[in-house]
Amino acid sequence: MLRGLLSFSSMTMVSRVLGLLRDISISHVFGANVATDAFWVAFRIPNFMRRMFAEGAFATAFVPVFTEVKEKGSHDDLKELMARVSGTLGGVLLVVAALGVLFAPQVATLFTPGALGEPHKFALTVELLRLTFPFLLFVSLTALSGGALNSFHRFGLPALTPVILNLCMIAGAWWLSRRLQTPILALGWAVFAAGILQVLFQVPALRQLDLLAWPRWGWNHPDVRRIMRQMVPTLFGSSVSQINLLFDTVIASLLISGSQTWLSQADRFLELPLGVFGVALGTVILPSLSRHHVATDHEGFSKALDWGLRTTLLIAVPAMFGLMLLAEPLVATLFQNGQFRPFDTRMATLSVTALSFGVPAYALVKVLLPAFYARKDTRTPVRAGVASLLTNMLLNAVFLLMLYAMWAPSELKAGPLLDGLSKVPGLHLALGMASALASYINLLLLWRWLRQADIYQRQPGWGRHLARLAVACAAMTAVLLCGRWYWPDWTQMQVIGRVWRLALLVCTGGATYVAVLFATGFRLRELHHA
Repeated sequence: MLRGLLSFSSMTMVSRVLGLLRDISISHVFGANVATDAFWVAFRIPNFMRRMFAEGAFATAFVPVFTEVKEKGSHDDLKELMARVSGTLGGVLLVVAALGVLFAPQVATLFTPGALGEPHKFALTVELLRLTFPFLLFVSLTALSGGALNSFHRFGLPALTPVILNLCMIAGAWWLSRRLQTPILALGWAVFAAGILQVLFQVPALRQLDLLAWPRWGWNHPDVRRIMRQMVPTLFGSSVSQINLLFDTVIASLLISGSQTWLSQADRFLELPLGVFGVALGTVILPSLSRHHVATDHEGFSKALDWGLRTTLLIAVPAMFGLMLLAEPLVATLFQNGQFRPFDTRMATLSVTALSFGVPAYALVKVLLPAFYARKDTRTPVRAGVASLLTNMLLNAVFLLMLYAMWAPSELKAGPLLDGLSKVPGLHLALGMASALASYINLLLLWRWLRQADIYQRQPGWGRHLARLAVACAAMTAVLLCGRWYWPDWTQMQVIGRVWRLALLVCTGGATYVAVLFATGFRLRELHHA
């Protein structure tokens, strides 16, 4: 499992770093404005559906069934399952993608009601949606082949595949945008091309495992039916954070221009700890938990889950403090250039700070969910997800009205509320705060029901583990606070000054955390526990 985690994480790290370069390129070339807001909305809708259909619900329903057939059936059964699933999933999503392209104006109306009053922004969103929607079909087929490769403990290639999307978008921003009458459409074409290239990228690995077969319709195939039955409730349970993000997109469309972009950039900073470690751990641990469950090895199941939880905390807790304290230095250093101004830096800093608070919860949920899905329990995560979603919607409204009451000038408060919301900068902070708190509700409910099911026995040494973590994080926080006190304003520095100061803070903070962790008795062999 540790080998799998390191393989997946190292490849995902390459993808996330390129993702960061992608967002830096977009900020530099386009800035934070109506056009970039239109693109992020158009990209977020199929991306949301991708995380539901592909990486979320489908992967968590497909991998346990695929693993069971692999352990108990023949290779021909496995190849037949691949053909039937790819044919059924591909057929359904082909219809969904076609409907998305056909009804793009209606989809844009549903998710960006705030753009209806701006005809240019609305038309741009519709045009971009028609380019990005087919990405859903291609990336779902990519997730299918990635799930099969993961079951054979080949984690590196599927984790490296998203690099293609980032490279295409970087090329779109710097090269294609200069050759189009509407430059932002270059990003839409980049997403479309990347979808096709990602599918082709994994074909040689599937052929090597002799899993490549022509897709066939398999709606009545018993294993396909099992996957579908598990997938429907999982659709909701594994995608709560994405549904929350989509609700945030709707509300952000009512706020000041640039809000969509600032929220998207905050999401990028979260992708590093979550993608590299949270999602990686969830992906690596699911086949292992499924195998232990099939073999009725309760002790192995507990040990594997315990290892996942401890490893997640070692990364997610310092990541939270680091992101919260270095939000402005990170945004200023990476994005403030070209069309991205100091005002944009301050606004993006607000959303990074708020969303960072939820990093441990987001990451731990990614590890807890496989504990339910490996046992084919898809209903419990749905109950937790519904509670989290309702909490998020309620807190969105509460925090938004609170901040509006505190920050809006009295003349705006006297006018219509929707008009006022679109003119007060910084209100997107409310959306980040609500998402972070709602993720903790999701985590607490999942943890409570996991304990009640009596399928996880906590392994010894947790008290010592948490004490070390607390001391190491406190030391790191003290170092970073000193740095922030000494260099308070990052928006007015020269680029080179920001780079070396940020590098110094990150290296010093990281070194302090690791040094104190080892000084208090932590040893690498503890990661080999499972």
